Amino acid sequence: MAMNDPAGPHRAGRPAPEPDDEHLPCGRLLSEAWAARDTPTPDPHDRTCPHCAAAQDELDRLGDLVRGLPAHHAPAPQDTAALTERVMDVVRLELRPGRTLPLGAPDEDAWIVEAAAAKTFRTAAETVAGVQAGSCRIAPAGGPTGRGATGPTGTARGPVDIRIEVLVPFESDLLELASRVRDRILEAADVELGLPVEAVDVRVADVYGPHTDGEAP
Repeated sequence: MAMNDPAGPHRAGRPAPEPDDEHLPCGRLLSEAWAARDTPTPDPHDRTCPHCAAAQDELDRLGDLVRGLPAHHAPAPQDTAALTERVMDVVRLELRPGRTLPLGAPDEDAWIVEAAAAKTFRTAAETVAGVQAGSCRIAPAGGPTGRGATGPTGTARGPVDIRIEVLVPFESDLLELASRVRDRILEAADVELGLPVEAVDVRVADVYGPHTDGEAP
């Protein structure tokens, strides 16, 4: 039983938590938030908690992306377990709030969590036609772009580095598309968030769509 679980002891009818199950900021298990999505009569917490709602929205988003993959991206049967494990790792990682990032001028005291900023940047990237945004990491400029949540008192103010992975259509001009994604992210950082950015690293993780690698036309 988690000491900070607002629901108290493990609730009857819910599956026992996995050893590596994670707690959302509200204290509820991530697996419970997902399970509540399909519950016909959710409890008051499930109906009103923004953290549980955000977790469910991200699960829906992931499902939409997976269902939208072209047929030639479908995994072979032997690869299904590995794909599922990788997807779950990404979901767990992206649902963590992450480090605290500075907003505004150096003398201001405004902050945003990494997960919220990353969601803004993924949305900005997908305004470029054909782009599907994936993992997004943000860290103080010059530092490693990985997780490591810290509070404002332990975070130096200054610009950040952004690293984002994208899927793009086959036969795209990769350099031109990456440049457009970078411009959209810089614009979102400045106009929507007021987040100072040192660099944006756009990585093409994969391509999708028709191709001619030995396939019949």
